[in-house]
Amino acid sequence: MRAIQIKHPGGLENLVVNNIQESEPGPGQVCVRWHASSLNYHDYLVALGAIPVADGRVPMSDGAGEVIAVGESVTRWRIGDKVMSLFFPNWLEGDASLNKMSAVSGETVDGYAVESSCVSAEALTAMPDNYSYAQASTLPCAALTAWRGLMVEGRLKSGASVLIQGSGGMSLFALQLAKAAGASVFATSSSDEKLHRMQALGADHLINYKTDERWGKTIFKLSQGGVDHVLDVGGSSTMNQSIEAARIGGSIISIGILGGRKGEITFPKLFFKQLHIHGIAVGSRAMQEDMLDFINQHKLVPVMDRSFALEQLADAFRYQESGQHFGKIVVEY
Repeated sequence: MRAIQIKHPGGLENLVVNNIQESEPGPGQVCVRWHASSLNYHDYLVALGAIPVADGRVPMSDGAGEVIAVGESVTRWRIGDKVMSLFFPNWLEGDASLNKMSAVSGETVDGYAVESSCVSAEALTAMPDNYSYAQASTLPCAALTAWRGLMVEGRLKSGASVLIQGSGGMSLFALQLAKAAGASVFATSSSDEKLHRMQALGADHLINYKTDERWGKTIFKLSQGGVDHVLDVGGSSTMNQSIEAARIGGSIISIGILGGRKGEITFPKLFFKQLHIHGIAVGSRAMQEDMLDFINQHKLVPVMDRSFALEQLADAFRYQESGQHFGKIVVEY
C-alpha cells in the first residue's frame, strides 16, 4: 500500500511516496482504510523539518476512513464503520497530561498519509452524519481546537462576542461554531475578498488588518468596550492587538504562532484589563465527541478550498504556503 514518508532532514522535497507492508490488527486495535486527510500548520512544520521527526515518519495529524478489520476484544467498532482520528491518540478524556499528550499523530507516532493502518480502537471517533471522508478529515485538529477554545475553555454563551483572526480552517470553524451558538463575530483578514466571504458565513464586523494597523483598538471601539473571547492565531504578530481588542475580564485563547515563536507583550494593559490568557493544543476524544454532537445538531458543514491526491502532498503544502486558500485544504486517496 502507498504511504508518504518523511526522509531526513525534512523539507517538501523529502516527502516520498513508498510502498509499505500492510498490517493486521492486534488485540484492541482496528485497521482503517484512510480516504482523506487535511493540512494543518502543525503538519506543515513537520513536513519542513521545523518539528524534527523520526526518519520514515508518516505525516498528517488528521484522518478519515472506514474500518476494514477488527482485532480481538474490540466492541466499539464494526467493519464498515466510518471513523476519524484523534490528534492525541492517548488523550481520551479529562485534563491534559504529559502522558496523554506524548503520542502526537504525524509527529511522535505515524499519521494518516497512508492508505491503511492499524490503530487503537479507542483512538477514533465516529464521523458526523452525512459527511464525506474529505469533510470529516478537516475536523480532528482545526475544528476541535476551535471547539475547545470557545465551548470548553470559553464556555461561550448566546449574545457573547468573539474575535477570529484570518481565514484558515480553525478560524472559519470558530466563526461557524460561534454563530450557531448565538454569538456575534468580529473577523480580521488582510484580504477584502476573504472578509466578504466571511461575512457571507455570518461574520458581523469586518476589519482589514493590513489597512488598519491598530485593529485591536478599532475592535475595542466597535464592540463598545472590547470582545468577550479572542482566538489568537498569530502569537508574536497579533497578541498585543488581541489584548487591545479584549474587554476587561475577557478571555484570550492562544492557539497559533503564525507570526513567529517569540514576541513582546504590553504587560500593563494585560494587568489592567485583568485578562485570562489560556494556551491550548487541540483536545481530547471526549471533547471531539461533544463537538460531533453539536455539528450534527446544527448541521454545520466545513469550508473547504482545494483537494489534492496523496502523491501531491508536497504541492498541497506549497499551496498552503501561498496563503491563497480560504478554509481547509484536503488530500484524498
